[in-house]
Amino acid sequence: MKILFIGESWVIHMIHSKGYDSFTSTKYEEGATYLLSCLKQAGIEVDYMPAHEVQVRFPKEIEELKKYDAIVLSDIGSNTFLLQNPTFYQMEVVPNALGLIREYVENGGGLLMIGGFLSFMGIEGKANYKNTVLAEVLPVEMLDADDRVEIPQGANPKTILKHKITENIENWPAFLGYNKFKAKKEAEVLVKIQEDPFIVLGSYGKGKTAAFASDCAPHWGTTEFMEWEYYQPIWVRLLNYLKQN
Repeated sequence: MKILFIGESWVIHMIHSKGYDSFTSTKYEEGATYLLSCLKQAGIEVDYMPAHEVQVRFPKEIEELKKYDAIVLSDIGSNTFLLQNPTFYQMEVVPNALGLIREYVENGGGLLMIGGFLSFMGIEGKANYKNTVLAEVLPVEMLDADDRVEIPQGANPKTILKHKITENIENWPAFLGYNKFKAKKEAEVLVKIQEDPFIVLGSYGKGKTAAFASDCAPHWGTTEFMEWEYYQPIWVRLLNYLKQN
């Protein structure tokens, strides 16, 4: 199995003030390192595309996407795909990257969106996937604005539907937040958190889709989740579900 995993990277620019004087520093981080290592250990081949590389590396032709069994989008907003350099700076007409993903799923590919500050609608609505072509592809109906639910006290999801993805999983670790959305009528809700959908499965055209409401890593994903015995199995099962027949 081969997947394309996109997102989960960021640059932090800091100002250090020490009395009269100050200086700046910058650091680059990736949030999915542990998840990707777990997938590779399970025999899944992963092409990882950090958020800032979408500008220069995301395929321009549908044929380039067809080599993948599934695409995973995690904590990366729609603007990164829609406002690429040739269009933003040179006013060039280029293929809609999200349109290519829609076509890929319609033709039999799998799509998983994982929650985060820039997933679904995201912080201040900046992820903004509701107003893109992926709104019709994903198995959920998104809110019109900021969809984050912050839970500093923690909340434990509950499995509500038996499925090969949730097999033997009854007790979930706590999460510190998630993206709030509703499942589409034809979708399946496997897990809920605070009465909201947590894992949702669906389909689009010939392909399969899934939504995971919370984070694959800190901060919403707790240390307890990262160390959970089903951490690797739940992701492997989700991706196997999405795999093309």
